[in-house]
Amino acid sequence: MAEPIFVGRGEHDVYLLPKMANRHGLVAGATGTGKTVTLQRLAEGFSRIGVPVFLADVKGDLSGICRSGSPPKPKVAERVKEFGLTDFSYEACPVTFWDVFGEQGHPVRATISEMGPLLLSRLLDLNDVQSGVLSLTFKVADDNGLLLLDMKDLRAMLQHISERAKELTSEYGNVSAASVGAIQRALLRLEEQGGDKFFGEPALNLMDLIQTAAGGKGVINILAADKLLQAPQLYATFLLWMLAELFEALPEVGDLEKPKLVFFFDEAHLLFNEAPKSLLEKIEQVVRLIRSKGVGVYFVTQNPLDVPETVLGQLGNRVQHALRAFTPRDKRAVAAAAQTFRENPKLDVESAITELAVGEALLSFLDEKGTPGIVERGLVVPPGAQIGPITPEQRQEVIKKSVVYGTYETMIDRESAYEVLKGKSAPDDGAKADEEQAAKRAEFERKRAEQQAEAAAEPKKKATKPRSDGILKSFAKSAGRKIVAVAGVIIQRGILENFFGVKKRRK
Repeated sequence: MAEPIFVGRGEHDVYLLPKMANRHGLVAGATGTGKTVTLQRLAEGFSRIGVPVFLADVKGDLSGICRSGSPPKPKVAERVKEFGLTDFSYEACPVTFWDVFGEQGHPVRATISEMGPLLLSRLLDLNDVQSGVLSLTFKVADDNGLLLLDMKDLRAMLQHISERAKELTSEYGNVSAASVGAIQRALLRLEEQGGDKFFGEPALNLMDLIQTAAGGKGVINILAADKLLQAPQLYATFLLWMLAELFEALPEVGDLEKPKLVFFFDEAHLLFNEAPKSLLEKIEQVVRLIRSKGVGVYFVTQNPLDVPETVLGQLGNRVQHALRAFTPRDKRAVAAAAQTFRENPKLDVESAITELAVGEALLSFLDEKGTPGIVERGLVVPPGAQIGPITPEQRQEVIKKSVVYGTYETMIDRESAYEVLKGKSAPDDGAKADEEQAAKRAEFERKRAEQQAEAAAEPKKKATKPRSDGILKSFAKSAGRKIVAVAGVIIQRGILENFFGVKKRRK
């Protein structure tokens, strides 16, 4: 059984039970109250018990988790002494850096087909009519065996249906030239925000996020999100896509002794801002059901009111830092936060929320029966890794030592809708791209095997057996071969269509 994660100390020590960690959670509090350090402490705790973590680093502060916190900062040393932690260790965690823009980590990409029309409509901020035209575009592409991998594929496909609008009307419905033009303009805006770097191949294999390092520690996957946050729609839609893809990729496992993966969603309000009711319902459904896949989702936000009640009710593990009650909305947030905790007769929770010092929080985690624990006011245990960012040189050193280095660095532009529609097909290019991907994946698997052997050589330590997809399966993920690949991406969109209500419109 995995050891409980020591999170904080009030009148009693407060622990997060790994078996209950996939019941999701919330870390809330005003700016500067200690949310980031709490997030780091939780991530370190999961890593230590062999649970991989994914988190978005929106301020660039979390990269230090890959280095030891020794010598410690004065406040950390003071807190360790105050707690009397004689067995406290300053140690680094294994980290893999990712970046949509490929600057501060391994590039993260998805294909247009994997994203699907509904999430893409939200990303482009389309209205209902425009969303219908986009869904029609995907349908025509599927029916004609045309791969939509990157933005130029989608542009070419939109131009294609616009030019053939009259002959498509009888089978697919009306194609509005104005809507096509609006979608094209939205794509241009997205490209200016860096969206062209996100869509393409090789697409992210989500199983590469679920790794353990030598010694059995879970790898902490850090997405550089400081630049990505400048395009909030892309940030929120990207993380929502990841959740849906994880649900599709992972098998049903029920309640495990510890999660397979813990997913931290920082700046959670961006996920729910201006989202239509239908999408909020589907988000709630994904959050509820992904628990059975062994994934824990933790929302990090300034105000608990940022999270809809239907989702908030599913977050059994809570860390509440200080809130400021300067406005009527602030006061409602304080009252709402206080009411979500199991009452402690010794504590005035509503007053405490406005009085908490930096690094202090109200803590409540599920017990072994799944019952919320009585809320405790306490200090959060300091992290053992470095608090604060590392240097760009140190980051590059970590990136180059990663087992996935070289797998995603070079973008592949294989034959797809653009080449077919523009008459620029080059039959040999697809085979060449397949060979390049095969070589990269084989090298990746070789490094993973060496890592496994190294972990097995350590006597009293156990590392999780790495996943081996096989080269042929990785081709399917990359949408490699014409008809088979088209069928593959349609299947991959299945979970998004089921959860996010995508319907092929015929008029």
